Amino acid sequence: MIKNRNIFTILVVSMLFVGCTDLIDPAQENLRDKNTTYADPNFGLGLLTQGYTRIPTNGWSFSEVATDDAVTNVTTNGFLRLATGQWSASNNAADRWSSCYSGIQYMNIVLSEVEKMTFAEDPLVDNLFKNRIKGEAYGLRALFMYNLLQSHAGWVNGKLLGVPIYLTELNLNSNFNVPRETFNTCTAQVYSDINNAINLLPLDYVDVTNTANIPARYNTTGMTTAIFNRAMGVKFLGLMSGRIAKAIRSQVALLAASPAFADGSANGSNGTWEDAAQYAAEIIALKGGLAGLPSTFNSGVAWYRNTAEISALTAGANSPESLWRAGTSNDNTLEAANFPPTLFGSGNINPTQNLVDAFPDKNGYPITHSSTVYIQTNPYANRDPRLKEFILYHGNTAGVTNAAINMTTGNDAVNVLPTSTRTGYYMKKLLRQDVNYNPSGRNTQMHYKPRIRYTEIYLNYAEAANEAWGSISDPKGYGYTAYDIIKAIRKRALGITTDPYLESIKSDKVAMRALIRNERRLELCFEGFRFWDLRRWKVALSELNTPAKGIIVSGTSASPVYGAPVNVENRIFADHMYFGPIPYSETRKFSNLVQNDGWNN
Repeated sequence: MIKNRNIFTILVVSMLFVGCTDLIDPAQENLRDKNTTYADPNFGLGLLTQGYTRIPTNGWSFSEVATDDAVTNVTTNGFLRLATGQWSASNNAADRWSSCYSGIQYMNIVLSEVEKMTFAEDPLVDNLFKNRIKGEAYGLRALFMYNLLQSHAGWVNGKLLGVPIYLTELNLNSNFNVPRETFNTCTAQVYSDINNAINLLPLDYVDVTNTANIPARYNTTGMTTAIFNRAMGVKFLGLMSGRIAKAIRSQVALLAASPAFADGSANGSNGTWEDAAQYAAEIIALKGGLAGLPSTFNSGVAWYRNTAEISALTAGANSPESLWRAGTSNDNTLEAANFPPTLFGSGNINPTQNLVDAFPDKNGYPITHSSTVYIQTNPYANRDPRLKEFILYHGNTAGVTNAAINMTTGNDAVNVLPTSTRTGYYMKKLLRQDVNYNPSGRNTQMHYKPRIRYTEIYLNYAEAANEAWGSISDPKGYGYTAYDIIKAIRKRALGITTDPYLESIKSDKVAMRALIRNERRLELCFEGFRFWDLRRWKVALSELNTPAKGIIVSGTSASPVYGAPVNVENRIFADHMYFGPIPYSETRKFSNLVQNDGWNN
């Protein structure tokens, strides 16, 4: 299951804390055995680094190309193959098995060895380092388990199973032929690890200026602000923290409460909508309640091109919208892959007509509603501003020259080049329009990848609260409702102070469910959510198999004619594909590792 079962025998150190004077200087050798870690704790910290490098959300997956939101012009894309009939237990673009179990192995080694290490001569500092490192390891282990459940949990003979649980270091003598635990057992283990992380870690990494601000569990005899800051201070921003651990708990609870998993967790305490709402509310409270939701379009919607905020990101600091992020990068990789051909890009991700139609009109009405101001012959006028922000359509502008894109003719039109759109649309979200990819004047700009956004957490609460007690009820006294959150998100996006459509359905739980899911679809599009959301919601199989649609624009650039939507790519999903498979190679090796129903190879 884990290709290198004794990771300690040959490990090249990846340094995490360069320049930290509290850590003993590393030895020169790159090949180390376990005993090395006791004399050289930098080597041990390299094990922790191996966990951070394996976080599945470090990069963009664009799994949307396996949904009704997008297609790709890259014929070898794994998610394209997954969506078009080639998904199998041995060919799985959504597989997280090896990477997450490798991460868990590293965390188990850290937890078993950290107390044997020395991180500073001062015992108070040394103890703080050990506590923090253990907390990080627990939090990362929980994160890996959550991702394993999302990708590989499933039903077997009427029982919802999770994955095998490993809490100790595996070596050549370990028993790898262990059965899968129940989904409930797995979520209970995740919650246990998260609680350990919360108890060991500071809520956030800040330099305290008064001993009264040091958490009581650390404020022992002899503790000073200087000592505390050496191990728990602001220089460790970006590492797993108490706040991040609580956000992961919100994600796990939402998964467990969702329709695809609820039947299997209903007999335990790990899968209620009330739990999911409570855990999201804890994060929202830390953000300042409803008022903490970033309220401006540029901060909350267009965060990826907010130059002032991005330029201010230093040393692990977050923007108002980002709860936890990966590092910044000064590049043009996203633009090179996704700009249209006339901007010298490869046009890889093509939004669908299905997604375009999900954006309401400028007043918040669905475009199929009787009160809409949507005009079929001028389909992009009078629309939700997020449409213009996220999707490049005919006449929309892009690039440093702010040029209008022409879909009627030329290289940006449908299927003209291998790099042209297949749907009549290009992805605009996530891209910096101040990147010039023209070879004669090519430049780069700063980007960052959020691992968790606050908008996700607010949407988690809205979904869970609506399911638990309806959209306008606040039985726990949080000071806001699911309705309040959706109203704030739509006000931020649409710029409207009144929302007649929302008002008309706010007491209708089913209609609010559809609206909340649609707002999640729009707000989080192209960020790797919809593939998993459709499955945890267990939408009708016919919805999973809805063809990806596009549009052909004819006429001239100034006088375009919009044709009827056309099928671009069929989706081929069977009933068992609500749940991903266990890797075929693993089930072949281990007889106790049973496969999810419906999957063979």
